[in-house]
Amino acid sequence: MRARHGCSVLASVLLLCLAAVAQEDSSWKTLSGKAPAIVAKGGFSGLFPDSSEYAYRFAQIASSPDTILYCDVRLTKDGIGICLPDIKMDNCTDVSDFFAQGQKSYLVNGVPTTGWFSVDYNGTELGQVSPVRRSIDSRTPRFDASFFPLLAVEDVQSKFRPPGIWLNVQHDSFYSQFNLSMRNYIISVSKRVVVNYISSPEVSFLTSITARVSKKTKLVFRFLDEGTLEPSTNQTYGSLLKNLTSVKTFASGILVPKSYIWPNSPDNYLQPHTSVVEDAHKAGLEIYAADFANDFTISYNHSYDPLAEYLSFIDNGVFSVDGVLTDFPVTASEAIGCFANLNKSNTDHGKPLIISHNGASGDYPGCTDLAYQKAVDDGADVIDCPVQVTKDGIPICMSSINLMDDTTVLKSQFASQIASIKGIQSRKGIFTFNLTWDDIVKNLKPQISTPFTNFRLDRNPKYRNAGNFMRLSDFLDLTKDKDLSGIMISVEHAAFVAEELGFDMVDTVTKALDDAGYNNQTAQKVMIQSTDSAVLEKFKQQTKYNLVYMITEEVRDAAPSSLTDIKKFASAVSIDSGSIFPQSDYFTMYQTNLVQTLQTAGLSVYVYTLMNEFASQPYDFFSDSTAQINAYVKGAGVDGLITDFPATARRYKLNNCMNMGNSTPSFMAPAHPGDLMQIISKSAQPPALAPMPLLTDSDVAKPPLPPARSNSSTAPTQSSASRMHATATHVLVLVALAFWQ
Repeated sequence: MRARHGCSVLASVLLLCLAAVAQEDSSWKTLSGKAPAIVAKGGFSGLFPDSSEYAYRFAQIASSPDTILYCDVRLTKDGIGICLPDIKMDNCTDVSDFFAQGQKSYLVNGVPTTGWFSVDYNGTELGQVSPVRRSIDSRTPRFDASFFPLLAVEDVQSKFRPPGIWLNVQHDSFYSQFNLSMRNYIISVSKRVVVNYISSPEVSFLTSITARVSKKTKLVFRFLDEGTLEPSTNQTYGSLLKNLTSVKTFASGILVPKSYIWPNSPDNYLQPHTSVVEDAHKAGLEIYAADFANDFTISYNHSYDPLAEYLSFIDNGVFSVDGVLTDFPVTASEAIGCFANLNKSNTDHGKPLIISHNGASGDYPGCTDLAYQKAVDDGADVIDCPVQVTKDGIPICMSSINLMDDTTVLKSQFASQIASIKGIQSRKGIFTFNLTWDDIVKNLKPQISTPFTNFRLDRNPKYRNAGNFMRLSDFLDLTKDKDLSGIMISVEHAAFVAEELGFDMVDTVTKALDDAGYNNQTAQKVMIQSTDSAVLEKFKQQTKYNLVYMITEEVRDAAPSSLTDIKKFASAVSIDSGSIFPQSDYFTMYQTNLVQTLQTAGLSVYVYTLMNEFASQPYDFFSDSTAQINAYVKGAGVDGLITDFPATARRYKLNNCMNMGNSTPSFMAPAHPGDLMQIISKSAQPPALAPMPLLTDSDVAKPPLPPARSNSSTAPTQSSASRMHATATHVLVLVALAFWQ
């Protein structure tokens, strides 16, 4: 086992967020004191085929100008060194399409291995072969249709002229079986090409070239999994790690899997960091961390935020690695160039406004005390409460009127109440008005949302059912003394609730705000959001709160008549992210005029719902939640962000490159919609989009809210609560059997 600091897991997690705040010495804690190196593994291989021309070129365009290009060297039959990420060509090229009978079986480090191998083909034969996406389902295969010739090491130098080249060499003994010498090739090519780094997981290879390459070339010993045997010493890599002074005799640095530094528990939570970075630096070795990719599973502690993971390696107040090896160099560039050493004491509530979505619902079950407190702690400007009503007339904060969405109701004694109710939704549910407040708090638990189960992207499973449900009054009590610019109350289904259940949502919310003193204070603004214009019109008649009209359908623009209607009752509009950057098959196609139209009409624009998970983002945003935010803020100019992860948005507002104007680095330039789609071969382009509709006044106008059946502007009486139950029960009798599963 590697030596670990004696800090607790909690202390390690807090280290990620807090340690950099009070650093007296702002210099990098690398061995040299310089910024960590960014090493683009096979170029921008998180988007394009690894080691392809597009991947290398895009790494240079989109990333830091200091980005080093990394090449895994393979030898052809005639001794040409080519860049490919795998010794088996069928794992990373279309070679089998051209040489269908080319499959062979060889020993690779003593292991029988079957596939297509570069040693069976000369450079001319491989001229028709192209790199393709590796078997990572989250990455698009659409660039595979573009022909990318295989690149020799010399091509990387001549075509891209990078500030640095890193060559990685593995399986030296494999090539010797075919009378090929990787040692001779590397020595020869280093005389023709400026090679800045040479890495290998084989001690014998590095020792054999130590005195034969330029002293300016850094030799780096690459550690594989701890239990794996190093072929030339027959020791495990875990054993070799214990004797870094011996590594120093043949290398100037080490390259380790990132788990060597921040290991994860079996359930994917961070364990305390190890001492390996400090041990390497004490031995005089630079240390580089590998395996960074935005679309790989990372610790739940990082909330699916890849930039947060980088910062834990370079800006934690204790140590910094000397470089990172990544499939997504743009995110590493952001971390090093704009997000390290931030002044986190800044509590500015200016644009973009950060509005929570059910609290910090990416980290805890939505609308619970934990989610709301986390949103406050993470720097949300506004926290929200979607108001629903219970059977006994209690207004509560719940993400949906359907308890099946975010509670454990299906595991309770109320599971038999499942039904579909006209006027609410077509799909079946168990609704908040089916249960009393006591029924809910005594028998149900919150349940964290999992919007991307198809990608197995669970949210914080250790806290899947944590937290307490909140009444509206609890929410208002919690928010009054917090550092917030305001609160947002969402009201839906008001007409149904009034007509069928005898409950006036507008009057009840207004009374709750009055009781909490929000009508007599100016410290925090109150925002009321609804998709129903009639709700907002009634609030406008009765209050002076800020009203937000929510547009649920994706629209390309708004007709002047619709703007006239909206301005009668609202000062802001919430719009779906797809109404700004329409997308097809995860590629943005263009940018609409909707934001500009709304803002020109004097309406603030909030975009919803931003999430950190890479599955929520088009490829144009590089599986990077920060790049996504940047596109909406700097690219589209929205006024606010409605997000499940307020911490990511708050950090964005604090970044050191926020107000650099024309000096903003390229990696912080917002993505231009449609650019990626344009470089896909026509035969492989995503389907064209159908024309998006225009928002019209008929979409906006709604009939006035009906009076509540109880003729009461306060909470329902016992008789109206009974009627509420009777209505639901009548529907259940008719449809429960048909919908029961």
